[in-house]
Order: sequence, then structure tokens, then C-alpha cells
Amino acid sequence: MSKINVAVFIGSNRKESYSKKLALALKKLSPQDLNLNIVNINNLIIYNQDLEDENKEPQSWLKLRETIREHDAVLFITPEYNRSIPPVLKNALDIGSRPYGQNAWDKKPGAVISISPGGMGGFGANHHLRQVLVSLNVPVMAQPEAYIGNIYALFDEKGILKDDRTSTYLSAFAIAFLQWVKTNI
Repeated sequence: MSKINVAVFIGSNRKESYSKKLALALKKLSPQDLNLNIVNINNLIIYNQDLEDENKEPQSWLKLRETIREHDAVLFITPEYNRSIPPVLKNALDIGSRPYGQNAWDKKPGAVISISPGGMGGFGANHHLRQVLVSLNVPVMAQPEAYIGNIYALFDEKGILKDDRTSTYLSAFAIAFLQWVKTNI
């Protein structure tokens, strides 16, 4: 396998999202074998099983499931909202896991990066997301863990990662993730 295609899910739908800025920085820092593709989940209709039962699933749901299946692995970059994950990300997880018995996430190797303006780096969101991914049968990379705190201080006014320590860490994370995916495909 030459390139590993990774679907990247951003937990924030803000225009100036730090999660997206971090994803773009990681894309530049990753090995060439790791092809990171940001998946837009901002316009997904909230999951409702009635739409499935009535064969009225929105096209955006079907496209999301297809996109997940087309990728070799998944990566989640998310802020923490009230010690958990944002609703836009939870909705995407729910949509991808349905209909029952057709879980698009099944056995896709994954990893989690959480961010926060505070010093804890989204610890609660990271572990809550890992709990959800276990139920979806996503083998999640255990190490290195990625909790990026004080996120607002890591980027310049153009949204470019300016912190060398974080760049070095993200490069190492990407290399470890590539190995994790290769081991679990």
C-alpha cells in the first residue's frame, strides 16, 4: 500500500476553528505516505432514525458513510465542550454507525487529538471520544496521546503553527499514527 488515506474529522464548525488550523498544520508535518483529507461534517442533518425507517435518509448521511468507507483510517481533532465532544462530531459518529449492522466506522484504525484554550488540552473530550470509538469498534491508537493545551497561543495571525515544540510533537504523532494504521489495516 503506497498512501494511507485518512478521513479527518474536525470537532468544531467555527470559521476560525483551532481544530481545523491544527489539522492543516498536521497535514504539512505528516509523512508523505499519510494522506490526510478533512471531511466536512458541518451541514449534516441531526440523526433521526425515523428518516431511516421511512427511507428518507438525507444525501449528506449517505455521502458521509461512503466517505468513511473509502478511507483507510480516521483521525479526530476536537475541542472540548463541557468535558465532552461537540454535538457536530457526535452527530457524525451516530450517522456513520447507522443503520444498525452497517457501521461504516467498523475496524477503521483511528487516533484522537483534543485541544483546549486551557492547560488540560481537552482531556475530558479526548477520553469521552475514545469511549464512543470503542463502542464503534474503532481501534484507537493509545500512544502517543495528544492533548494540546493553550491552543490560542500556538498560531500566528495567519493561522500558521508557530510553536516549534508542538510541530515536533505533531510530527512524531503523525509517524506513530502511520505505523498504527499500517499495523491495523
